[in-house]
Amino acid sequence: MFTGIIEELGRVREIEKRGEDARIVIEARTVTEGARDGDSIAVNGVCLTALDVRPDSFAADVSKETLFRSTLGRLHTGSPVNLEASVTPITRLGATSCRATSMRVGNFSAPKAMASHGPFELPIRKRLRSTWFFKGSVAVEGISLTIAELTDDYLNRRDSKDVGGHELFPSEAG
Repeated sequence: MFTGIIEELGRVREIEKRGEDARIVIEARTVTEGARDGDSIAVNGVCLTALDVRPDSFAADVSKETLFRSTLGRLHTGSPVNLEASVTPITRLGATSCRATSMRVGNFSAPKAMASHGPFELPIRKRLRSTWFFKGSVAVEGISLTIAELTDDYLNRRDSKDVGGHELFPSEAG
């Protein structure tokens, strides 16, 4: 289980194709503190099993299905990724809890800079509309967001909450 509060912005160090699957190596320091092989770490909201955990990185095997159904299939060397270690029985949650399960891959309709504040719209499919509600939460790239407006076509986030001092959706350049 995860809170949807991003602990760290990591980077993809390496992607090794293994048939239709892949092994990714992620540069990270915060989520690897105290982590062991076999622990769960959310990468862009997808729960992965950490392997070869080191002080500055961890690896994870990613199946064809996960690559297809999440944004992990779009990653490349140098891509920024949102990271969160799984909660433990003694973790202070500080937010809603999130299942790290991918429902769909979508696209943003937003201002050019996706900073840690300001509005953006996320187009939604009508068949998924009934799963969300006004002032409810949705996790996008592993980040728990409050729904400020909800129509049949999109949901909107308008708050200016800073999430850990990181950009919510960092650009590829940088």
